[in-house]
Amino acid sequence: MAVYTVHEPPLRAAEASADPERFVFVRDGFYFWAFLLTPLWMLWHRLWLVLLIYVVVAAGIQNAMYYAGVGAVAGAVAMLLIAFLVGVEAGTLRRFTLARRGWRQVGIVGGSSTEAAERRFFDVWADAGSGKPVAPPASPSVPPPLPPMPQSPDIVGLFPEPGASR
Repeated sequence: MAVYTVHEPPLRAAEASADPERFVFVRDGFYFWAFLLTPLWMLWHRLWLVLLIYVVVAAGIQNAMYYAGVGAVAGAVAMLLIAFLVGVEAGTLRRFTLARRGWRQVGIVGGSSTEAAERRFFDVWADAGSGKPVAPPASPSVPPPLPPMPQSPDIVGLFPEPGASR
């Protein structure tokens, strides 16, 4: 089961509450296409700042490796590792970009697919009535503390005290 974060867009002019059609669900986990086609994936999701940082870092690493006399294979391995890192952190990069654009995270939901997660989130969201997600249920009342364990003077934990008789 995948875990998704739910993001609410900033309000438009003359809007009392955000349109549920505009909510974005960001899956947590590895993004294969972000790993395989890193710059294109960033363009597709409009991650302009992230793309700029990626290009600067990748060019810097390539130049540093070139001037250090490292071979082309090591440069390719370095770029592969950067692409893997982007694939692992792609969800975080999307959440970062959404937060910079004024989107609010309004919930976390799990589901076997994006559609199942949406259905699950909006069922709870609609039940709230006010358009805001329902707070998680309060934890059950705390049980009374257990009675103290009888202590033997010559036993500490599972080990006898030094010098105590057996």
